[in-house]
Amino acid sequence: MMPLSNHQTSFALLREKAGMTIEDVMELTGKSKSTVYRWEKGQIQADKLALKVINERIAHATRGHSSKPGAAFRFIDLFAGIGGMRKAFDAAGGQCVFTSEWNKYARMTYQANYECDHEVTGDITKIEASEIPAHDVLVAGFPCQPFSIAGVSKKNSLGRAHGFEDKTQGTLFFDVARILAHHRPAAFLLENVKNLKGHDKGRTFQTIMETLQDELGYHVHHRIIDAQHWVPQHRERIFIVGFREDVPFDFDQLVLPEKPPVLGDILHPENGDEEAEAPFTEGDAAMVAEKYTLTEKLWNYLQAYADKHKAAGNGFGFGINGRDDVTRTLSARYYKDGSEILVHQQGNRPRRLTPRECARLMGFDMPGQPLFEIPVSDTQAYKQFGNAVVVPKVKAIAQLMRPHVEAILAGQQQGQAQLVFEAEKATA
Repeated sequence: MMPLSNHQTSFALLREKAGMTIEDVMELTGKSKSTVYRWEKGQIQADKLALKVINERIAHATRGHSSKPGAAFRFIDLFAGIGGMRKAFDAAGGQCVFTSEWNKYARMTYQANYECDHEVTGDITKIEASEIPAHDVLVAGFPCQPFSIAGVSKKNSLGRAHGFEDKTQGTLFFDVARILAHHRPAAFLLENVKNLKGHDKGRTFQTIMETLQDELGYHVHHRIIDAQHWVPQHRERIFIVGFREDVPFDFDQLVLPEKPPVLGDILHPENGDEEAEAPFTEGDAAMVAEKYTLTEKLWNYLQAYADKHKAAGNGFGFGINGRDDVTRTLSARYYKDGSEILVHQQGNRPRRLTPRECARLMGFDMPGQPLFEIPVSDTQAYKQFGNAVVVPKVKAIAQLMRPHVEAILAGQQQGQAQLVFEAEKATA
């Protein structure tokens, strides 16, 4: 792969947006490699035929994807889950043009909640980068995996070159990297667990940063952010933002809500203020269904298990929450016993959150918006929300990114227009 510089010419960016290599340009225009390289470096103006070919390729890549009226940018949603990133970037003015999610139940929930003029595809590892439409922003909540540092070290010792293909091949981050390399979008947002920075003794995060910055030439920022500013839940996640150009993005400018919410803000009121929604609530007062209250056997087990670990000096324990509390992190294992977030019930055993309350706790349900559809079983719903992102937190990041994305796109369009003008002038 040709190395990517931090300061590329407008022609180079235009070529990459079309998904074309230098060899592709040579073949389609009949020009020599030295001529195309001079176009790349801005030493001479690209001719009219080259620009025509490239613009036709870009048009072909985007054909079939209707433009959302007023959309500020186009984005793709990788490892999409149930669409938390999608919901956030939609709200920030974006248009989703491609979605990939391998889990069939997550796809079911995704398709029940979002209008798509494209198919929700499955395994991203089976999809060529050239099959993905042109886009301005890539978003992904990719799973973290260890990379093969040994293979890289061996190549270093032999003095052999290596790139991200060697360092990240076999991991799901590799698929993010290869798509970034092919399409060169203006920006990306990656999300992962807080422990990504320390994963595999820091080597995983080091490889990710080297790939994004050194191999792909992006300007990268990262920050661990707790969701409790937006929802009543301690949920720390790392967010990695990258831009193709050097823009004045600053996580310190993230706008936080003035009043942090508490658990009571998302619980069913159980007083008739909301309509009953089976199977979560029932009766005229919309009381939480009895099935969400822990059985006596399970409650006794959790108490005994906690006492056992406390006596051994371990930190395990269930979490009992009142209406004024902020909860622990909702996890994908919540369906097992609900132990990390149990709701106190006066005169009764504690209960789990309902899936509807989980939707609120993750910001999928917000006041004044239609209810988020939950078309799957409780077990699948708990897994899905536990694996999701907190929507209003990602929306705040997307809104912080948007003006910088628009600035890059405006500069790109200006550069393309200048190239066409100069080529027409030279051939007049």
